[in-house]
Amino acid sequence: MSPRRRGGEQPVVPEASFGSYYGRPVVRAPVWRSPDIPGYLFLGGLAGASSVLGAGASVTGRPGLARAAKLGAAIATAAGGVALVHDLGRPARFLNMLRVLKPTSPMSVGSWILSGYGASTALAAAADVTGRAAALGNLATAGSAVLGPLLATYTGALLADTAVPAWHQAHRDLPLVFAASAAAAAGGLGLAAAPLAESGPARRLAVLGGAAELAGFAAMRARLGDVAEPYGTGRAGTYRRAAELLGTVGTAGAALAGGRSRLVAAASGLSLVAASAATRWSVFHAGGQSAADPRYTVEPQRRRLAGRPAGDAAS
Repeated sequence: MSPRRRGGEQPVVPEASFGSYYGRPVVRAPVWRSPDIPGYLFLGGLAGASSVLGAGASVTGRPGLARAAKLGAAIATAAGGVALVHDLGRPARFLNMLRVLKPTSPMSVGSWILSGYGASTALAAAADVTGRAAALGNLATAGSAVLGPLLATYTGALLADTAVPAWHQAHRDLPLVFAASAAAAAGGLGLAAAPLAESGPARRLAVLGGAAELAGFAAMRARLGDVAEPYGTGRAGTYRRAAELLGTVGTAGAALAGGRSRLVAAASGLSLVAASAATRWSVFHAGGQSAADPRYTVEPQRRRLAGRPAGDAAS
């Protein structure tokens, strides 16, 4: 029996319970597919941060690290572009997005960033490998370093711009998590592929990025409250736990012995690259899981109407 109200009266209508129209989702689940889109999210981050690392290595006289970063960026960009076009269905759909530039659309801006960045990183890698057109290669290296951070983070803004609860409610955190994850991946790749004597900047970037990724993901989940539940269940939860384990191992290995042992450097670097990929897959699947359950859409709206933060647990 419901508790008595003040004055001894009993409520005639029972407390409202959560429900939706025939239990159907309130928002449409993402139509993007795996592995295409989470792969693109990961590869774009790896490429963008690697270009910054490669430019820094070129300026400081570390040719081995510069080449590893530039080649890694070019290969990741090409693979990410293939994944994106495969998800779109045909190349013409990507070209159609370049017909106009809409500054208020993360997808439109991202398409132009990807186009400019792809050309720059390809020229930078080609000039480094062939040893020709050094001036053009230096210009392309600078251009890719400028556009790289934008490529690494715009996808976080793109996801947050949707109505998917696990993404939209994390609009403050996703670009920062993606930036940290990209730094960890680029540092890890440089640590694994560059000569040990030149890997100092990659090691520092890997440690900083790995620690920031772990802390940023944890802070994001804490801020999300109830809406963070999809990140702990199903495929999203499996990938998140893998990202935490690989990130912790990779960060610790890079910090403690990554500068002394080639084997530890390679293993730590690859662990961080894998952790970054697992983070993107976790975010991707959490979005689909949150969209499938109407509770993650309706309850935050109720809390906002009641004057409570959207991520707070229901009282």
